[in-house]
Amino acid sequence: MRFTDLFIRRPVLATALNLIILLLGLRAWTAMTVEEYPQVTSTLITVTTAYPGADPATVQGFVTARLEQAIAQAPGIDYMTAVSAQGLSTETVYMKLNYNPNAAVAQILSKVQQVQNQLPPGTLSPVINETVGDQTALIYLSFYSKTLNEQEVNDYVLRVAQPMIQGEPGVGEAQIVPAGTGPSGNSYVLRVWLDPNRLAALNLSPADVVQALASNNYISTVGRTKSANISQTITAATSLDNVQAFKRLVVAQHGQTLIRLSDVGRVTLGAQNYNQAVYYNGTPAVFIGVFPSPGANSLTVAHGVHQAFARMKHSLPPGMRVAIPYDGSHFIVESVHEVMVTIAITLGIVVIVIFLFLGSMRSLMIPAVAIPLSIIGAGIFMSAAGYSINLLTLLAVVLAIGLVVDDAIIVVENIHRLMEEGHSGREAAILGARELAAPIVVMTTTLAAVFAPIGLTGGLTGTLFSQFAFTLVFAVAVSAIVALTLSPVLASRVLRPAKSHGFAHFTDDVFDRIRKNYMRSLEFVIEYRIAVAAMILVVLVAIPVFFLSIPGELAPTEDQGLLLVAATAPPTATLHYLNRYAEDIRKIFMSFPETNHVFQINGISLTGGAGNNASINGMKLVSWTKRSKTQMQLLPLLQAKLNGLTGVQAAAFQKPTLPGSPTGFPVQFVLTSSGSDLALDHWANVMIGKAMQSHLFLFLTKDLRYDNPQIQLRIRRNLAGTLGITMADLGQNLSPLLSGNYVNRFSLNGRSYKVIPQVANRFRVDPDLLSRYYIRAQSGTLIPLSTLVSVHTKVEPEFLPQFQQLNSATVEGVMAPGVTLGQALSYLRSLAHQILPRGFSYDYAGLSRQFMQQGNAFLVTFALAVILVYLLLAMQFESFRDPLIVMITVPMAISGALLFMYYGAATLNIYTEVGLVTLIGLITKQGILIVQFANVIQENEGLDRARAVQKASSIRLRPILMTTGAMVFGAFPLIFAVGPGAISRFDMGLVIAAGLSIGAVFSLYVVPVIYTFLATEKSRTPTDPPEDSAP
Repeated sequence: MRFTDLFIRRPVLATALNLIILLLGLRAWTAMTVEEYPQVTSTLITVTTAYPGADPATVQGFVTARLEQAIAQAPGIDYMTAVSAQGLSTETVYMKLNYNPNAAVAQILSKVQQVQNQLPPGTLSPVINETVGDQTALIYLSFYSKTLNEQEVNDYVLRVAQPMIQGEPGVGEAQIVPAGTGPSGNSYVLRVWLDPNRLAALNLSPADVVQALASNNYISTVGRTKSANISQTITAATSLDNVQAFKRLVVAQHGQTLIRLSDVGRVTLGAQNYNQAVYYNGTPAVFIGVFPSPGANSLTVAHGVHQAFARMKHSLPPGMRVAIPYDGSHFIVESVHEVMVTIAITLGIVVIVIFLFLGSMRSLMIPAVAIPLSIIGAGIFMSAAGYSINLLTLLAVVLAIGLVVDDAIIVVENIHRLMEEGHSGREAAILGARELAAPIVVMTTTLAAVFAPIGLTGGLTGTLFSQFAFTLVFAVAVSAIVALTLSPVLASRVLRPAKSHGFAHFTDDVFDRIRKNYMRSLEFVIEYRIAVAAMILVVLVAIPVFFLSIPGELAPTEDQGLLLVAATAPPTATLHYLNRYAEDIRKIFMSFPETNHVFQINGISLTGGAGNNASINGMKLVSWTKRSKTQMQLLPLLQAKLNGLTGVQAAAFQKPTLPGSPTGFPVQFVLTSSGSDLALDHWANVMIGKAMQSHLFLFLTKDLRYDNPQIQLRIRRNLAGTLGITMADLGQNLSPLLSGNYVNRFSLNGRSYKVIPQVANRFRVDPDLLSRYYIRAQSGTLIPLSTLVSVHTKVEPEFLPQFQQLNSATVEGVMAPGVTLGQALSYLRSLAHQILPRGFSYDYAGLSRQFMQQGNAFLVTFALAVILVYLLLAMQFESFRDPLIVMITVPMAISGALLFMYYGAATLNIYTEVGLVTLIGLITKQGILIVQFANVIQENEGLDRARAVQKASSIRLRPILMTTGAMVFGAFPLIFAVGPGAISRFDMGLVIAAGLSIGAVFSLYVVPVIYTFLATEKSRTPTDPPEDSAP
């Protein structure tokens, strides 16, 4: 008794087994969490080291170089960049995808500690920060008021809103923007705005003020008294806790006159940072950026934040408002909803297609049961593997609907054919299941072999699409179980051998005519099989031509309802300058009817660091259903208006779609050299000029710029020595005048805040005002600073960038509409080869680097999938020739998909690449059916190869057309998708539908032709000994 006989003879066993699959599957689906994508761990580690007073070149030579050499020895690093700025060294380490973040921090910390004692004296201890996951906040909350000032709003956010948000489950960080120098945002500080004229008139130096603040605002811990029975705490009011007390603080005494702090400057509560400003719809605001903790579910975090938002709205101080200018979870929810709708539509289409092919409600019942049972049953394995319900597993479900129906269709068609030949229902079920057991197992294992390389691929493709691939494998595996256990039982009881009537009779007649026409055309094709072989060679040659000509990108840009603008002002620009142009950008945003609201952060660079001359602007669009233009269509229109701004460079771009993608512009082409930065700057300028003339780019810039005017104070050391003034004296006086460093802290309403003395703005607008600054000589006399220093100006880079320990200049920007990332990088590569002299090289960073890495991974994955399928088929057929017959369908299907892509229907991206690999499994199923049956016919009926394959093709024509139709029409909802995530679904649906439909036509003719060339002759001849004859 065969394995399949057991379930046909024991229908209760088959029913109970499949009910168990149903119940466990339902439980598994309800237990899985909902996410946008599978978890991707991208780790970014920054090492920041302060070397006060050192210029960028000194920082690079004495601090950055040593730290880079040490850090580069740590394992797991993808690439490293470094920036040497005035008094500051920053190394940014990008770890390989999914590298353990805790191990990365520990290893880099160890390397830094090894060289810390080799850093020059005066260097502060390196600070290491770790960012895991998306570098963009999931949600931004905006707090604003027309009656309260920014510090009052910030104080409420710091005291109430931030702790409330931070306490929600899964929130890793609630970051206040505009930022101060710590986690408390731009909070209160006690500002002492010094007047150098008053200081000079009162014979005081800035160092005297600092000393007075440090001595008279002192936090002391006195101790306790203790007797035999009583212990009491002793406190001393040595610190100050209000503005009036600071105003009365004594700085010096001249005779009987006390000089107080208010005599030498203005004392007030102010902001910690006057270099950043945040606006929501043009109104000054304070933002909270919510970052999920590593491994947290974004939708769960968003739900908690929205609950806190609802509670917060009812407890705000009078005059304050709160809004959500950006919510990334909205796109996730809408995308998941759209895919769920697609699943329902696909299920309906597949059922209708099956009915049109079968023409019988009785026949339809079997695949209609098999489809949901297979999908639900796949949830058992998904849950066991730790998968989630995400866009990619749901996309796999959409494709699985067309896949899992194949086995049921084949079973129904085969058993129905046997019934028409005179077998009873039970006999037909037993014989039909026996005939199909081997092909179904082969097709299932073939699909598993196709998707295994995707699941085992490293990098972004493997991380994202492993769940997609194995979800399909799980669904197909369950469908094979259902097809071999439940479907024959249902067929034996539901199907009837009687002649068809009505619509069923009509479909039978149609397929009979199709079969007869097909057989005539197949005989003609086999007769001219040499011409078919030549055509196959043409297709094989065309595939690499298509592949190399199709534009490539990492992933299609989705309409997320958000456009961003990075604006850069001249290097000498102030926050006031930025704010003026921010209003112009806001007006441009609001000129589009698709704009919902606007948010702007001035004084911050695109990478998130401080940038006095940079800003990030966001244009949130109205809902997808309320606008006719996509964000991709709006991008060039917006850029055209931004090009009219004369005081700033403004570039519009879109947020990356895939998780783990770095921030910044999509194009990041890095020029590297061990030579001078001046030469790098020159060749970067040449590249930008030529690249912009190609019209492939909307905007290009570079990070290395020799455009930053610097004021250098050259000290007359001999004169300073004569006067008894040390360099430390100079630093201690210049620092409180210009730097804004804090002296100590004071307590206000239960929190501590910084005390910062600094010269008022009106005394810092011109280098000539240095003549008003005084420093105390050893004799006690105040000496004008202008007598000790000379002022010199020069143009230098604001910072010196490096990439992988080499001097670098990164050409970065945005492609023109219709230009893919692959085309842009290909042009820059070609240009670099043309113009760069010896000693210069290039590399990639950010999104461009991810694209280059994934492009190479696809070729390996595709080749491995083809090889695995071939070897698996060789084992199944016990032949190395038969698998070649089946595999000839692969280039036919691939060429069909590439043809549509070649003419601009889609790009070569991570979705279309996975779709091409999926085609391998889908199309080989059809070849397996023909070859397997042809071999059986040869053995059982003694026909030659040509007649056997013609008969097999005739018998398998209807199930091949049915399974192809179900899969192709089932992909139509992907092709006609709208809303969030529609483009990626379109790309994959197009590849599946185009490749499978064209490949199916080829399969029905090419496989029989190649069979006549390559198949082994299995028919018996009169001279063949019988199988049971003795040797």
